Amino acid sequence: MRIGILALQGAFIEHQQMLEELRVTQFLIRNLEDFLQPMDGIILPGGESTAMLKMLYDLEIFEPLKSRILSGFPVFGTCAGLILLAKNVSNDSRRGFQTMDITIKRNAYGRQLSSFKTIGNFESIGHVPMTFIRAPLVESNQVDVQVLAQVDGGIVAVRQGNQLGTTFHPELDDDLRIHQYFLEIVSNYINK
Repeated sequence: MRIGILALQGAFIEHQQMLEELRVTQFLIRNLEDFLQPMDGIILPGGESTAMLKMLYDLEIFEPLKSRILSGFPVFGTCAGLILLAKNVSNDSRRGFQTMDITIKRNAYGRQLSSFKTIGNFESIGHVPMTFIRAPLVESNQVDVQVLAQVDGGIVAVRQGNQLGTTFHPELDDDLRIHQYFLEIVSNYINK
């Protein structure tokens, strides 16, 4: 198994460290040449979604990555990464891949000072630490999008097919189970 991590901006090093702990082969994607390497899944990290979107277009990665995701390729988006996957962003006219049938709100909890940590239940995993930094919130989802976690009634983790997304940053905590959950998605994709 080989996982690519989008490394244009944001918390990509932390995802890399998580995969290293899990002894999974991974590499950083900084340009089109990196993207064209063989991989079985990709992680879109947290960071600044508008900056990532611009760089994806500038580096000519946007269209080939969107095509892969639409074909069922496993993808895990955290925070800004999930914003890039969302079909709709309620408070921003810019659009990313639009591959996940959700509406998301950017900076739903406020600015940096409103960042927080909590413990929440993640379906089929149990209670996990959740770190929210300028986090978005899933405002609505279509029927084929599975809600995996909620905090105070707000949706913070979703799955649609081989797309997994969290509005929080599991890479900033020590718990490896959400990354393991993604690797199970990848394993099922490889073995089907």
